[in-house]
Amino acid sequence: MVARLADATERELLTFDDPSGCVRQGVPERMLLHAAQCVRRAASQVPRLRQITSPQGLAHDTALETIQWRNGGEARLVEQVPFRLAVFDRTTAVIPLDLDIFYNGMLIIRDPAVVRALTRMHHSSWMSGDELVTDRDPDQPPAHLVPVLVTLRDGLPDHAAAARLGLSARTYARRVSELLTLLGATSRFQAAITAQRRGWI
Repeated sequence: MVARLADATERELLTFDDPSGCVRQGVPERMLLHAAQCVRRAASQVPRLRQITSPQGLAHDTALETIQWRNGGEARLVEQVPFRLAVFDRTTAVIPLDLDIFYNGMLIIRDPAVVRALTRMHHSSWMSGDELVTDRDPDQPPAHLVPVLVTLRDGLPDHAAAARLGLSARTYARRVSELLTLLGATSRFQAAITAQRRGWI
């Protein structure tokens, strides 16, 4: 059903997408690959594809390429997606029955008021999310993460680091999480050491 809706979409596809839940719950690989293929097809056909994911989702997506930010789509990072969602041309929305995995069943929504509300929620998350940039030098850190690296190097507690950078505590934590994912680190200390070895700080 989602594939048919995606194929019929003419103007815009909006998603909250985090493949990490599917991986954790053991969704069969063929289903994951099928979902990724549907999104890739949509990215090549639909004028606007906007996907919102989390650092965990992006880390789990390297093999699947469900998040099409390098292939014609747009994507932004938030700390955690509230639930999985797809909105097709602002007329039809689909959410999983368990809010996490489409494989476990889904609800198709065509009520205009509900679809509008979900579209507005997506827009709000989009505006507050961090942009993914495709044309950066892979040997250099993304510009928006450089100040975060400095605060990690300086060993500042979160509240002091966020205040220094003029960020909310939530945004700062999200950027730290993005940095850890980018560096393949499991702790801030490890991230600082890895960044230092790369010459980033």
